[in-house]
Amino acid sequence: MDTRVKICGLTTPEAVGAAVKAGAHYLGFVFFPKSPRHLDIAAARALAMEVPVGIAKVALVVNPTDAELDRITGEVPVDMLQLHGSESLGRVREIRVRHGLPVMKAVGVAGPEDVAALDAYGMVADQLLVDAKAPKGADLPGGNGLPFDWRLIARRGWTRPWMLAGGLTPENVVQAVQMTGAKQVDVSSGVERAPGEKDVAKIRAFVAALRAA
Repeated sequence: MDTRVKICGLTTPEAVGAAVKAGAHYLGFVFFPKSPRHLDIAAARALAMEVPVGIAKVALVVNPTDAELDRITGEVPVDMLQLHGSESLGRVREIRVRHGLPVMKAVGVAGPEDVAALDAYGMVADQLLVDAKAPKGADLPGGNGLPFDWRLIARRGWTRPWMLAGGLTPENVVQAVQMTGAKQVDVSSGVERAPGEKDVAKIRAFVAALRAA
C-alpha cells in the first residue's frame, strides 16, 4: 500500500531514529503537559534537529495561545501545526495566517453527527486528522488507543488531504485503510509498550504491514 505514515508522540532519539528508518513521512511531537508524551521546548528542539530533510515535523498542540505557538515555532524547527483541541473555525484560520505554517485540524468522530464538523474544518485547515472522539471526561483529546466505527467515513472525501487516526495498530491498520480508503494514517499509542514509551519493533511492524499489503 502506498500509504503515508505519521508516528506521533515521539520522545526519544531511539524512537525518532526508528520512525525515520522505517519510512515514516511525518513525525509528531506533543506539546501538552497532561500527555505522557509531552516534551518541553529544549527536548523537542533536540529531537527535531535530528530529523532528515523531507520528513515533516509536526507540533501537536491543544487550544494553544499565541504566546505558546510563538515560542514553539520560534525555537523548534517544525513544518506543521496539529490543532488537537476545540479550536474554532476562526481560530484555525487565525493560526494559519499568524504563523505561516500548514495546519492540520484533528476532529473526533463517534457518530454520524460528528462527520459534519469534518466538512466545515476541511474548508479552513490544510489537512484533517480524523480521530476517535475522546471518552467523556478523558484527560487527553487523542492518543487514547481507541478506534471508532470506520464505516462512518468509508470512502469519504474532503477538499483537503486527510489522515486516519484512533486505535490503529500493526494488526489492524491494513483493514482500516482498506475500509476507509485513507491515504495517510497516524499512530501513537498503537506502537507503544507503555503510555509514552515507543516500541521500536512495533514502529517497524506498523509501517511494514502497510508496505506488505
